[in-house]
Amino acid sequence: MAFVKISEQSSLYNDLEKKSVGEILRDINNEDKKVALAVEKAIPAIERLVEKIVPRMKGGGRIFYLGAGTSGRLGVLDASEIPPTFGMDPSWVIGIIAGGDNALRNPVENAEDNTLQGWYDLEKFGINSKDTLIGIAASGTTPYVIGAIEEARRHGILTAAITSNPDAPVSQVADIAIEMIVGPEYVTGSSRMKSGTGQKMICNMITTSVMIKMGRVKGNKMVNMQLTNAKLVDRGTRMIVEELGLSYDDAKRQLLMHGSVKDAVDAYREHQTHF
Repeated sequence: MAFVKISEQSSLYNDLEKKSVGEILRDINNEDKKVALAVEKAIPAIERLVEKIVPRMKGGGRIFYLGAGTSGRLGVLDASEIPPTFGMDPSWVIGIIAGGDNALRNPVENAEDNTLQGWYDLEKFGINSKDTLIGIAASGTTPYVIGAIEEARRHGILTAAITSNPDAPVSQVADIAIEMIVGPEYVTGSSRMKSGTGQKMICNMITTSVMIKMGRVKGNKMVNMQLTNAKLVDRGTRMIVEELGLSYDDAKRQLLMHGSVKDAVDAYREHQTHF
């Protein structure tokens, strides 16, 4: 049976330029409502992936996101949010985009068409069998991603693919295929829309659940977040007030002394047991 790119089929809407702004916005919103349901259907595959990632990361493994265009940018975005949110070193979750960092802002001609380049880019980080590679490709046909996944599997690396098309070529080469079928885009073929929204949701789900299982969250709090601005210092201070019953000023002092909510709480309790 021939592979059909549902994500690039003609939009369910026509004559977009003739619509009012309100109609356009409501139509886009109606399409966006389909995304969470599509992601829900992919949860079993996401669960299988996370269950395999956690022991690898506990053994020193890393997560690599790899993609081109919007898909690549979203992988880099998720990776970049892990250090400030969970206090993890940037080397634990790494986002790679076809064409390099310049491609985050500017299209790089033919960057996604090289079957070998994805693996070359991964080799720069010394990727190994403890690591996990997650290839993101809405179309499911991106050579940059497919080639990297094929080579990664040959090196014994756990691989997964996130795509918006069923039985896509990228799904065929990955250990775990996460297929999020959101249907045709509002603007035909514009995968920055529903496909991109779903990709962001799935990346959030993967890394958040992994970080929780890695002990980077306590209760429901980001106890390891980096204190990079006044808002986060205030948030962390209030967490310590709630946890230890200290005054706001004492809690803030403890937080700034130790650098994270977790370390501040642990140090305070350790001190208390000795007196």
